[in-house]
Amino acid sequence: MSANPDHTVFPRAGFFRRVGAWVYDLLAITAILMLASGLALAFVAILVASNLLTLPAGTDHANVLEGNLLFQAYLLAVVFWFFAGFWVRGGQTIGMRAWRMKVQNTDGSGISWKQATIRLLLAAFGLSNIGVLFSREKLGWHDRVAGCEVIELSAEANKLRNWRRLK
Repeated sequence: MSANPDHTVFPRAGFFRRVGAWVYDLLAITAILMLASGLALAFVAILVASNLLTLPAGTDHANVLEGNLLFQAYLLAVVFWFFAGFWVRGGQTIGMRAWRMKVQNTDGSGISWKQATIRLLLAAFGLSNIGVLFSREKLGWHDRVAGCEVIELSAEANKLRNWRRLK
């Protein structure tokens, strides 16, 4: 990933800005998971309609998904795709974009898939951002381990034409 020196001059994002973006992303990922679940339910209905899957008496299509490890792995993959995909692609999730933040390496370059995976695994549903309150460097615990930072962008730097150059 190429460095963007223009994005090394911005301050690191504080705790409350991060929480705002987290709440925004929580709403977005909830809607995305609802859509993904609907698609999985439609897939089960197609399997039943084409006689590739038979449901026992007294059960419905949703019972096939309930407790199904493949379905749970699918939903985890959707969550991973949402967060890691946005972080690696442009440094911003939907919530981060709305709150004018970006995750990056300290030289302004984008983070790798490995860093995105570390961030996601250690994020603990946003609780690792509490580390920002105790860090002079304003780094969340997951940022520190992943070797990246979250910066607060100006309105100009957050515009789409600039965002596309962040790759």
